Amino acid sequence: MRYSQDRDRQDKEDRPYKVFKIKEGVVIDHIPAGKALHVVRVLGLSKNLGDSIITLGMNLESKKIGKKDVVKIENKELTKEELNKIALIAPNASVNMIKNEHVSEKLNIMIPARLENIIICPNPNCITRNYDMKTKFTTISRDPLKIRCNYCERIFDRDDVELK
Repeated sequence: MRYSQDRDRQDKEDRPYKVFKIKEGVVIDHIPAGKALHVVRVLGLSKNLGDSIITLGMNLESKKIGKKDVVKIENKELTKEELNKIALIAPNASVNMIKNEHVSEKLNIMIPARLENIIICPNPNCITRNYDMKTKFTTISRDPLKIRCNYCERIFDRDDVELK
């Protein structure tokens, strides 16, 4: 039994991370394990890559959260709307802006008080589902997430939220 534990520890210590530095772009760190592909999808990266190289690290060891995912995107700057989408998926993520291969800015994102046009209202009878108009939500609580639609006034939690 002890041999197996020692071998597992040795395998982890000998296994280097094979993730390259990026010169310019963004690194989204401390994403809950299994959520990296969701981040890629809501940022539209699976459809429009441009000249960006995207590196995913999934199910990595983390002292902070146990297991984590990491997304590195070259030649990308995130908009406020994109940061808000990331906050809904990974509220404790950190976002590192990279310039000249160094972290130029580190952002700890959080769910904003108002969310505009990034969530689809789960209520099928809401006016925003039947007419072409922007959705608006107010954050009632962040942990656990509770948001209220400004039109139908229904309250939803994280499991109900679908991002545009």
